[in-house]
Amino acid sequence: PVDDSASPINPRVFLILLAFAEGPSHGYEIRKRAETLSGDTVKIDAGSLYRSIAHLLEQGLLEELDPPTGADTTDARRRYYGLTPSGRELAAAEAQRLAGLVEHAAFSGLIKTPKAAQ
Repeated sequence: PVDDSASPINPRVFLILLAFAEGPSHGYEIRKRAETLSGDTVKIDAGSLYRSIAHLLEQGLLEELDPPTGADTTDARRRYYGLTPSGRELAAAEAQRLAGLVEHAAFSGLIKTPKAAQ
């Protein structure tokens, strides 16, 4: 894949990558995780989620996985995905980029210093 580590990525795609960083899962679970991560301020419809997943698969940032042990396998359409090392690197680079912006905003007095950064 192309090294996009210095470039911002689409916020919805970043939320999807963050949701996968919690561990492999299927689309519906990832959708719920991503929406929760956004504080339920971002809603991701099924169509855009699966287009994003397809794009991330093409880029080698996600991979399809076998269902985890104990997973409900009654729905043959359900696919499980997880981050590849490249996907994890891209998500980490974007998180670092955003952390730098938040740090600057705090330094500039725009926001209070986030608790996680202290």
